[in-house]
Amino acid sequence: MKKLLLTLFGATMFATAALGISACGAADDDDLDVYAPDGAPALALLNAIAKNDDTFDFDVVDAETIQTYVGGEAPKADICILPVSAAAKLLGTGTVYQMLGTVTNGNLYFLAQDGTPALTEENLKSELVGKKIGVVQLNSVPGFTLQAVLADHEIPYQTIESAQAQGDAEKANLTAFAPANIMPDGGCDYYLCPEPAASSKIAATASSAKSFAMTGSLQDLYGEGGYPQAVAVAKKSVIESRKADVDKFIGYLEGSAAYLGTVSPATVIELLDDVRTDGLTPSFRAENLTAQVIANCSVRFTASAACKETVNTFLQKLIDVKSDSTAIPAEAFFYQG
Repeated sequence: MKKLLLTLFGATMFATAALGISACGAADDDDLDVYAPDGAPALALLNAIAKNDDTFDFDVVDAETIQTYVGGEAPKADICILPVSAAAKLLGTGTVYQMLGTVTNGNLYFLAQDGTPALTEENLKSELVGKKIGVVQLNSVPGFTLQAVLADHEIPYQTIESAQAQGDAEKANLTAFAPANIMPDGGCDYYLCPEPAASSKIAATASSAKSFAMTGSLQDLYGEGGYPQAVAVAKKSVIESRKADVDKFIGYLEGSAAYLGTVSPATVIELLDDVRTDGLTPSFRAENLTAQVIANCSVRFTASAACKETVNTFLQKLIDVKSDSTAIPAEAFFYQG
């Protein structure tokens, strides 16, 4: 009887230990589950996906749901790419996830009728004051980033209900726009739009009497080579138990910019199709993906140790625009390698 009880106790302890491994992170022989939102951030995974390394299992998912993969008592993602604002706000204590580094640096561009002056740091104030700017996602990070750039350049601004509303001649007038509604005669002087939608708009109007041109880069106007847009995070338990695999993944991220500089758009689409959630409408398709669009997505990895101050500066700018838009993370959030 005593032997039976000891056997049962041992089995119970083994099961408990197994559950503990599942809750804390992948076991040594498990694939590491990597999640990314469809769109520009997913491009950062292409070099890793192309390596066909069975250490990692990749999932490209709906951008609207990416936060769910790092939430809850047993988050699904061992490694995840998500917006830096969300990562800092949700995971910034560094107790469950740590940031490996930034992977994209902005993909927002100004569109205007062909012949409109290009926006530069020197003319930004004179060109935008009194003008109407249609902004995709005005009330989230793209719009907050634009407002931060305007504040940095001491440009007064206000939001208006629509392009038909009365603007202020002494301010830049911002209004929310859905990508589908952006058109040369849509009522705004400029539109701020992400890739690949921006290039698609230019192509769609190329033969029109009123055609779009790309007239500025928010990344260039922000400075410092762009702003930290998306980051890669990993479970702290995975970093501790499988550091070699995490470092290998970081190596793939470090090679992402060079890989994307040589890969064909057709290969990009094929690789993403293989790992995208079934039924999810792809952001990149044959008709909207070119080498220039890939370059415009600003995929470039910078390790946490090298970009901590840049990230915190950007997050503070967002907080200055909207206090609850994000948070300044703890020191423990930044993986030091």
